[in-house]
Amino acid sequence: MRVIAGRFGGRVLSAPSGRATRPTGDRVREAVFSMLGPLDGTVLDLYAGTGALGIEALSRGARRAVFVERDPRAVTALRGNLAALGLGGDEAEVRPVEARGALRNALARAEAYDLVFLDPPYRLAAGLGDELGGALAGLLAPGARVVCESDRRTPLALELPRTHHRRYGDTVISIHTA
Repeated sequence: MRVIAGRFGGRVLSAPSGRATRPTGDRVREAVFSMLGPLDGTVLDLYAGTGALGIEALSRGARRAVFVERDPRAVTALRGNLAALGLGGDEAEVRPVEARGALRNALARAEAYDLVFLDPPYRLAAGLGDELGGALAGLLAPGARVVCESDRRTPLALELPRTHHRRYGDTVISIHTA
């Protein structure tokens, strides 16, 4: 797995062994960022895993990214990826907590994000739409976009206007706006 484009283009990212972490493939990431176009602002990478989506956003112009991941092996890989790229606390913050708790804390701190990546474990995605959508509503900056990745058989559905919906094999990508 590698960073597709931007200032870190071509750099290799590491992932923990096993099947617990499912990084977004290069082809799907390339398609997502093609749909998104130019980036700036602050990114929330929820269920970050290795951080591939948030790192790609930073590589392509995002100002700052917050990575939320609770799996210790994925957090270790994520921190290693950030260190290898020289991304420090001013650009990248890792929050090793459960996603729902991270959203509650972000709401309490009145944080706002311009781009949010939602890539929960596929087996959980179908049941998270209402909860995540409600929590995200208070975190989205004006004009923010939310990118959802899920399995086509159990899609993650948000009650936000959808601008793009694409299928790549068994993976479905939906982009929503605030």
